[in-house]
This record gives sequence, structure tokens and C-alpha cells, in this order.
Amino acid sequence: MSGHSKWHNIQKTKGAQDAKRAAAFTKIAKELIVAVKEGGSADPAYNSRLATVITKAKAANMPNDNIKRCLEKAAGAGGDNYETITYEGYGPGGVAVIVETMTDNRNRTAGSMRHHFDKFGGNLGATGCVSWSFDKKGVLVIDNEDGDYEEDQVMMDAMDCGADDFEADGDVFTVYTTPDDFNAVADALAAKKYSFVSAQIEMVPQNYVKLSAEDAEKMEKMLELFDDDDDVQNTWHNWDQD
Repeated sequence: MSGHSKWHNIQKTKGAQDAKRAAAFTKIAKELIVAVKEGGSADPAYNSRLATVITKAKAANMPNDNIKRCLEKAAGAGGDNYETITYEGYGPGGVAVIVETMTDNRNRTAGSMRHHFDKFGGNLGATGCVSWSFDKKGVLVIDNEDGDYEEDQVMMDAMDCGADDFEADGDVFTVYTTPDDFNAVADALAAKKYSFVSAQIEMVPQNYVKLSAEDAEKMEKMLELFDDDDDVQNTWHNWDQD
């Protein structure tokens, strides 16, 4: 799975993490609520989608009390009614972009998505226009900045736990699974005392696009628009940022 080095392109300084933490928790809280309502249970043992989101929440260091409150809110009567809508299109230089949203107002969200794509030279496309070039996979990222892990041991443990693939990129190890195996592999690795800096189901591109300096700047600004939009949960793309 060479080339999928998403994590090392994310700012890892404490200040950068703290600045976005509240927004990230809000988005994960929405995912927890939707997972309970769509899965029909607030117990992850009986709701695999919820188990996946809880793993993501813990990797993001979301406090257990926050997770518990979200589950209680979701299990209660009434509350917000969100629907999941995925948008596809192209960024500057033909970069393929998939945007996953959760919204309580599809007209508002559709207008925002069109604006975000158009503002920096991209365009919103039809459903399926780029998703064919991505694979849905479970992605578990282990940060080895402190040198606590041996690469060969992590790879063997990951494969023993049922992973499909393993990638080492400097001090970052990435474990890939099928979506169906994600929860089992995450639990098995956690039982071996591994912790994750990112853990979720992702759309992994099959190939990557390099951009000129001008288009790269536009793409950065487009991604910032998506990231700052409360309706956007995840943005996947095939821009080669190396």
C-alpha cells in the first residue's frame, strides 16, 4: 500500500492538535450519535459501526466521559436527526476528492459543498465520479516517534492480528484491514498494548496526483474550507503531498 502516508503530513505539534481538538470532538460526537441511531444499539458489542467510531474517538483522545454522554444522548428520545451524504468531485489539477458529511439540512450542505469545490478551481461531480479509484479500508496508525516499537515486531503482530497490509514510513506505522475486520484487528492490537494516533475506516486512493506549487496552494485552501465546515466529517483525496 505504498504511498498512503497520510499521517505524516498532518501537523503533530501539540499546539496544532489543541487548536483543532474541540472541533474534532464535535464531529466524532455526531458520528457516535448517528452510529447509535442507525445501528439500533448504544452497546458496541451489538453495533459494529458504533464500535468503529468508539475506536476512532479513543485514538483521538476523546475523554471517556464525553463518549458516554454522546451515547446517552443518542439512546434518548428525540435529539438531532442527521443523515450521511457523500459528495465527490475534483480539486485543482484534477485531484480526486471525496467528502463525507453528516447534516440536518441537505440543502445547506449541498450549497456549501458546491461553493467549497468551486472557490479554488475545483468542481463538484456526480456520485461515483471518483470513488471508483479509491478502496475502503480500515486504517490504524501507530506513532513510533519515541522508538518504543521494533518495525519487524509491529508488522508480525499486525499480521497475526488479521491485518491485510503494513506500511512503515519513518517513525509512523500504518496497519490496513478490510472494513469488516477493522474492529477485531484494532481490539487485538490494543490487547498487545499498541495505541493509535488515528484509527478509522478510510477511502484510500489507488493512485496519487502531484500538483504544481500554485495548484498545491489552492488545494490546501480548499481542504481548509472542508475542514472548517461543521457538516464535513472526513475529506479523502489523492493529492501526493510528499
